[in-house]
Amino acid sequence: MTTPNDIARHSAFYASPISQFLAADDATVLGHLAGGSGLAIDGAQTEAWKEQVRVLKQTLPGVDGSLFLEFDVPRLGSRIDGVVVANSAVIPIEFKVGEHRYAKGDYNQAWDYALDLKNFHEASRELPIFPVLCATNGATPDTGWQRPHADGVYPPIKSNATSVGDAVRSAIALAPSAPVDADAWGRAPYRPSPTIIEAAKALYAQHSVQAIARSDAGARNLHVTTQCVEEIITRSRAQREKAIVFVTGVPGAGKTLVGLNIATQHLGQDDTHAVFLSGNGPLVAVLREALVEDDIQRQRALGNTPERKGVVRLKVKPFIQNVHHFRDEGLRSAAPPIEHVAIFDESQRAWSREKTALFMKQRKGVADFSMSEPEFLISYMDRHKDWAVIVCLVGGGQEIHTGESGIGAWLDAVRDKYPHWHTYISPELHDSEYAAGKSIERLGSHAHVETQYALHLAVSMRSFRAQKVSGFVKAALDADEDKARELLTEVLKTYSVVLTRDRTLAKKWVREQARGNERYGLVASSQAQRLKAYCIDVRVDVDPVKYFLADRADTRSSYYLEDAATEFQTQGLELDWTMMSWDADLRRTNGRWSYHNFRGDRWTNVHNADRQRYLLNAYRVLLTRARQGMAIFVPKGRKSDATLSPENYEQTSQYLQSLGIPLL
Repeated sequence: MTTPNDIARHSAFYASPISQFLAADDATVLGHLAGGSGLAIDGAQTEAWKEQVRVLKQTLPGVDGSLFLEFDVPRLGSRIDGVVVANSAVIPIEFKVGEHRYAKGDYNQAWDYALDLKNFHEASRELPIFPVLCATNGATPDTGWQRPHADGVYPPIKSNATSVGDAVRSAIALAPSAPVDADAWGRAPYRPSPTIIEAAKALYAQHSVQAIARSDAGARNLHVTTQCVEEIITRSRAQREKAIVFVTGVPGAGKTLVGLNIATQHLGQDDTHAVFLSGNGPLVAVLREALVEDDIQRQRALGNTPERKGVVRLKVKPFIQNVHHFRDEGLRSAAPPIEHVAIFDESQRAWSREKTALFMKQRKGVADFSMSEPEFLISYMDRHKDWAVIVCLVGGGQEIHTGESGIGAWLDAVRDKYPHWHTYISPELHDSEYAAGKSIERLGSHAHVETQYALHLAVSMRSFRAQKVSGFVKAALDADEDKARELLTEVLKTYSVVLTRDRTLAKKWVREQARGNERYGLVASSQAQRLKAYCIDVRVDVDPVKYFLADRADTRSSYYLEDAATEFQTQGLELDWTMMSWDADLRRTNGRWSYHNFRGDRWTNVHNADRQRYLLNAYRVLLTRARQGMAIFVPKGRKSDATLSPENYEQTSQYLQSLGIPLL
């Protein structure tokens, strides 16, 4: 006979067939719940569990299935109060003990659990999901299920202590009768694909990358890459060497996740202390604030009085730093940094010699500074007398600002000034996308250059619904139309892309796609000056922390679809759904891209090759921000306004349609 918790011992604090749960002594069930947590349980939690057990025992008689209590949801860092698995129905139940109302936040939480099971729990992907919100003292519960969405997830049903059993029975009646093996369901692998914010919070809380990342090809590659870098760090420390490591990857493949993982593995270790550095100010600000909020919430969940935000910020600050602040510390002192391992995110965006010299002269009063930012940062780490490791996370086609030196500046600095540094490069660094080929050739027969195939991340993890989104975007922007059409056919099987000429329709579509707390937002190029005519003003100073972290009630949040985040606020971050607004700064003209800048009362041509590349890359960034889908809004223009001439937009719209993007 199956005994309680033989089913899915690792996934739930308590699991058993419903018949055995009904026959079990309450104290036995509560003992399993308390024992499963591994923590001291306060009185409020014990009372909540008692009430949940009482309600389920009163309402589940006659239901043939299995019950899981406190079922683990790793990506969200929480547990589902209860899950009933019967016939082919998966019924997650979120209890709000003592509640009289069905709060919107609680309703969205029930949505989130259902969507997480559908998207990331392997055994739930093909099954109908029926989420239940049970406010035990709630009035006027729902009497029936609404129509499911296309993926088989039903909108949550609102129930109370007496109606939750009816909700479960009606869900079972709606589900196909093919029985699910509850033991196999409970033991099925969970393969989450976290956002960078979720990943940073989980890693900082000392969870392993294996616990928060999918276990498919993308995550295996992630593990292999992390292990390769760790081996280089271990070897460098043991042999007292200095090494620079170049990690490449397609957009969304997890380069930043690799960097954060390495940094957290050495968190608090004095002899191998690591720091995650980024010149991306919005990314640093958002991740820091997310870690602060998460730390405070975790302390409250443990029943502790959380520290003040300012105190928590001081703890978080050494872990994630702005690269320019790190650089400035090297200017103030001749001592080496306390960190032996420095991880530079988007390292190709480091400043050129000219931009660094101009900044030092104008802002720091240093008139004769003659090093590029990569050269100075290597020199700073080179102050260590024993060993040091620099990890450069390299994004292809991600340079979006003047004065960004590209990855070649790092390689040239090693060749010219630091030949004693061991250099480990990804094989993909030769690709034209990274613009480092000539610098690699100049390294020539450098004695310490080694190619490591494990240093390339080839699979995007951002778009868990479509691994080929970044490839489609690259082909579309490269005007490789046949490849773009081929890739889009695959993309559209699991990922939503629509095109519209109507701003209102685009907003409506994005809002309708999002369920639960799925995040959506408006994005546009920083040069999209004439979108102002459509109430999209990119000149507004968007606060990335509020945009990415604030809730629906905050007008500064992405949810309001009022503030447009540009490539500068969104690079490295992501949303579930985007309304991507396309202006005439980048447009199709006679079968090719043409590049434009708006000045006062007219569009002017952009001839500079670097500025053209930055503009194209801006659209590359914006088109790869959405994890689940995007609506592309291309205005129709106005004949009465020369700055909004319809011909500035028509060929772009036609081109996107010709690739196969459905018209909304």
